[in-house]
Amino acid sequence: MSREGLGLPRGIGQRDYGAMSSTAATTSDGNFGGFSPTEFISLSESIAANTIFVKQSWQFLEKANRTLGTAKDNQSLRDKINDIQTGTNQRIATTTKDLQRLTVVVRGGDKQQKLQVEKLTSDFKQVVQFYSKSQQSIAAKMKQVFLVNASQMDDLMGGETGIPGTAEQQQELQKQKQLQQSLQFEQDMLLEREQRFREIEANVLDVNHIMRELSNLASQQSEVIDTIENSIGRTVDNVESGAEELVKAAEYQNRYRRKVLILLIVAVILGLVVTGIIVSKLKS
Repeated sequence: MSREGLGLPRGIGQRDYGAMSSTAATTSDGNFGGFSPTEFISLSESIAANTIFVKQSWQFLEKANRTLGTAKDNQSLRDKINDIQTGTNQRIATTTKDLQRLTVVVRGGDKQQKLQVEKLTSDFKQVVQFYSKSQQSIAAKMKQVFLVNASQMDDLMGGETGIPGTAEQQQELQKQKQLQQSLQFEQDMLLEREQRFREIEANVLDVNHIMRELSNLASQQSEVIDTIENSIGRTVDNVESGAEELVKAAEYQNRYRRKVLILLIVAVILGLVVTGIIVSKLKS
């Protein structure tokens, strides 16, 4: 079955943006640096590209799930399912680290950038949820098909018996041995499929762990944005209070000036009166 016929994501085998960004973003001592517009753009583009990649993987699993258990079901399909999940899970883990790094980087940015990070996280979390549900459905379907195949194997092995005796019986015994060898090969294949089923089941558990990390990351981002809004609210209140204080100060200053002006007028009047009295006495 061809890669295109199965709807295999085009991103398989392409450049892993997230792996490069997360490696470049982390310092040697494990700490994170300050805000960098270039790094912010690079991480945002990588996360958006990986979100599309996970979405394509989810669509592939949905299509493959409809093929499992049908006449088109084969080992090649199951190998591709395992490869898709392995690669996608690695991309999800890398993108989760990129989101954690971006959350740290954007602390030095503005509110619009923080809202952009919150949207990237929300979109990525949503597509990972869809992908995780498809993984769980794939695991359940493969387990069901495995149990059916195992039951058919037991029926075949239990229904073939013979007692050696005549030449015909010897010939029949030889046929049975060949059949048993064939059944043993089929049983080995079933065991291999069971092992692959366990691998797929383990991949589902890994994604569930990442989902918990994404939920915690989304909560941290909400707290940061709430803190920013609260700070803005307090700043507005402080500005309004400052404006009121300035108005009051202006009123006090105007009152003070009026008082000084009145006192000057009174002093001038008193001076004129005193001067008039002195002049009148001198003339008399």
